Amino acid sequence: MNAPLHREMPAGTLDAARALSDVTARWDGDIVKQLTDYIAIPAKSPGFDKDWSANGYLETVLRNAAAWVEAQKVEGLKLEIVRLEGRTPVLFFEVPATGTDMGETVLMYGHLDKQPEFTGWRNDLGPWTPKYENGLLYGRGGADDGYAVYASIAALQALKAQGAAHPRIVGLIETCEESGSYDLLPYVDALRPRLGNVELVICLDSGAGNYDQLWLTTSLRGMASGTLKVEVLTEGIHSGDASGLVPSSFRIMRQVLDRLEDSATGRLLPASFHCEVPADRLAQAKATAAILGEEVYKRFPWAHYDCGGSTMFALPTTTDPVEALLNRTWKPTLSVTGAEGFPALKDAGNVLRPYTAFKLSLRLPPLVDAAETVQKLKALLEDNAPYQARVTFESSGGATGWNAPTITPWFENALNKASQAHFGASCGYIGQGGTIPLMNMLSAGFPKAQMMVCGVLGPKSNAHGPNEFLHVPYAKKLTAAVAEVIAALPVAHRAAASEPVAA
Repeated sequence: MNAPLHREMPAGTLDAARALSDVTARWDGDIVKQLTDYIAIPAKSPGFDKDWSANGYLETVLRNAAAWVEAQKVEGLKLEIVRLEGRTPVLFFEVPATGTDMGETVLMYGHLDKQPEFTGWRNDLGPWTPKYENGLLYGRGGADDGYAVYASIAALQALKAQGAAHPRIVGLIETCEESGSYDLLPYVDALRPRLGNVELVICLDSGAGNYDQLWLTTSLRGMASGTLKVEVLTEGIHSGDASGLVPSSFRIMRQVLDRLEDSATGRLLPASFHCEVPADRLAQAKATAAILGEEVYKRFPWAHYDCGGSTMFALPTTTDPVEALLNRTWKPTLSVTGAEGFPALKDAGNVLRPYTAFKLSLRLPPLVDAAETVQKLKALLEDNAPYQARVTFESSGGATGWNAPTITPWFENALNKASQAHFGASCGYIGQGGTIPLMNMLSAGFPKAQMMVCGVLGPKSNAHGPNEFLHVPYAKKLTAAVAEVIAALPVAHRAAASEPVAA
């Protein structure tokens, strides 16, 4: 008789209430303070701080994190700062397995570099002036994702406190993620012999659909970015003298961008920039839309104004929750994130500007190859320029997106058990519009590994923008849930080993 293909795997052996109590004590007793100090340091990613090495901010946050980890005196933990010439450093730690000899390894990932300041912060807030208010820790980088290394160690401490069996655990904390992780692959290659047989990746650098349950990220969009520049003159000219004869660089910019995007709908025109949404992701989007409803789009800070006594709000591209989820996770989109060649409004005279430059950010569907897209994008934008203007696209790199591997029974069960224990609801599944280049590297390097990509970036947390905050109550529950999922891996291995062999 053939044995059934799958059966429900038991969850780990942790006492969930005690695990949450332990991690809560660590968050309240020390981690919030550590993150408060971290936020105050402008450790911008190298893409935004060309003098990162001389400024030393990345070095400071990395050393602070390393000192804190070592101070925890976790049994068996070994830690080092790894450096490759000319690259941003990484923090690497490893802890041997206890109570299991299955040879599995869990890889925990996070980063300590930050996005730049941006404008629009509340008057009493700022990117480098942390403030803890009503369970929310405001400031740049706390939620995205300076908390990751601290939460990882707190989860490990919760396992140790209960004497739970756990696999070998390694940690990799980088300082180049917000610049596209271009320094990371050389470190992964250098450390590959020490990573071991990775069967579970825990990436604490993602988002949550709400703060009411555990959320697993099922996909990440890719990205292609660069600077598009249109030049028509060598210097500015009086607009009364030249306009009408000298074509506006801004008008040419609009024409060039019309090759890429339908400005009426926002749809990107090249067919190769799109891909079909897999059936399982479509089904998950429908289930998530049923959970979140209108909050999928209402959570954004829409501009509003008074119109005859009624408040009018800017509108989203769609109010259908399913379509809204797919638009931000499986559809390519264009954003202009910066501009050059424009004087400030107060300094803008009647001058026809010599050039216009835009920083372009394209988010790509998870299954679209970024390198190919960058090449096609450059040709699309530069070829046959209107009026023979000088049009150049200088790529600042790209990263292919990621689609999670098929979830295994033990992993699905562990996620749901952990979510029920700490939130009273099953685990939710959601795609994210952001990009984490590491995930594709790890999926390629460890094709059999399950991927627990999750995070604290829920509604209004506003990573990269003003008033970014870390939702501390959610972070505590997430930390405890991570501990439970880790504990479930050796239990699942033992259960699989005891399965009867098919006759």
